[in-house]
Amino acid sequence: MIRKSWFPGDALQPGVRPREVWGWAMYDFANSGFTTVVITAVFNAYFVGVVAQGADWATLAWTLTLGLSSAAVMITMPAIGARTDSHRSKKAWLLVSTVGCVAGTLLLALCGPGDLWLAVGAVVLANLFFSWGESLIAAFLPELARPEAMGRVSGWGWSLGYVGGMLALGLSLGYVLWAQAQGLPATHFVPVTMLITAAVYAMASAFTFAFLRERGDRGGAALPATVPGVPAADSAWGRLRRTAGEVMAGREHRGFVWLLACACAYQAGISVVIALAAVYAEQAMGFGQTQTMALIFLVNIAAAAGAFGFGYFQDRIGHKRALAWTLWGWIIMTLLAVASQGPALFWLAAVMAGLCMGSSQSAGRAMAGLLAPADRVAEFFGLWTFATRLSAIIGPITYGLVTWATAGNHRLAILSTGLFFVIGLVLLRRVHIPDPSAAVR
Repeated sequence: MIRKSWFPGDALQPGVRPREVWGWAMYDFANSGFTTVVITAVFNAYFVGVVAQGADWATLAWTLTLGLSSAAVMITMPAIGARTDSHRSKKAWLLVSTVGCVAGTLLLALCGPGDLWLAVGAVVLANLFFSWGESLIAAFLPELARPEAMGRVSGWGWSLGYVGGMLALGLSLGYVLWAQAQGLPATHFVPVTMLITAAVYAMASAFTFAFLRERGDRGGAALPATVPGVPAADSAWGRLRRTAGEVMAGREHRGFVWLLACACAYQAGISVVIALAAVYAEQAMGFGQTQTMALIFLVNIAAAAGAFGFGYFQDRIGHKRALAWTLWGWIIMTLLAVASQGPALFWLAAVMAGLCMGSSQSAGRAMAGLLAPADRVAEFFGLWTFATRLSAIIGPITYGLVTWATAGNHRLAILSTGLFFVIGLVLLRRVHIPDPSAAVR
């Protein structure tokens, strides 16, 4: 169990108890198995090779499925953020998200050869609910962490999340090795890994609902739940339109605008790595199922170390500079992956991807938390989710289109991914992050 000394009081907002931060971080632990096992390591390759039966369009179909789920998130999440701010109902919606993602993951266990539409529907629903939960749990961060410690606390959650991903993947890998030793096919052991992932998600998230409190904001007044004479749903969309107008006009939230643009660029590249790492390993490097799962396990170890250690480094050198360092790391990783002809260099690229993944995602969440107004945190994180889900459409579909247009050239596709990190570096120059000590004063 994590010691309380890992959550020192000088990093937390007044009145926040260490066990509450533990409960908050446990949600990252709970939901990371979904991305690790379903999106990154197991079901994506299973979708391409078994469900779609290795068709030429299989990779593109997988990326379009993820794009469809991301489009659904973009349509729904900002309004949900506005509503949870006004009703102080983040925790209730987090429960809905958790149940939905667990149920969608269980549906994936029913998918076999040729069950394309069942697989597409289950992935869209599960990823939709997962993304809701990811945004809502992030909106609790400014309520828990002091501004000057945002990077550390965000890093605690991300690092524990990767531990959860390793747990789900490790249990799945153990079962896969046993099943293969018994001569059982992928149509047997992949559905079981979906059941394992759903069980870890459900059990681990119970700690979050037991310990995490619903506060509402960092001290500012909450927005009214409804506008007199206007239905609640219309009020939520009205607040969202007002906030989006303010953000895009750049009058008051210029730094947040540029952060959204920057995140949309570099997260597109990260989305490719998350969604297609196993596909690239199998199609370009010739890895088998066991090798691919071991590779993703190593990536999670590196990501956990990167998220935890880099959070402290980020608070020390500044969020903007820290994110820039990780984007340079992503560019180097892309070049290594393209250049690798054997497993050694590719494993090195995988370790670098893990280090950069944990640190860049933690840094982005902390920056969004610093720039979000105190009384509209969930709403602004809804806009943050809008940007990251847009990137989850652009990145993987770009990869899928490149492989389709080049008759399956995955090396050229991964090289094109590096451009997203270059664009992110350019846009990051325009992001202004306020001094956390000034925020305290």
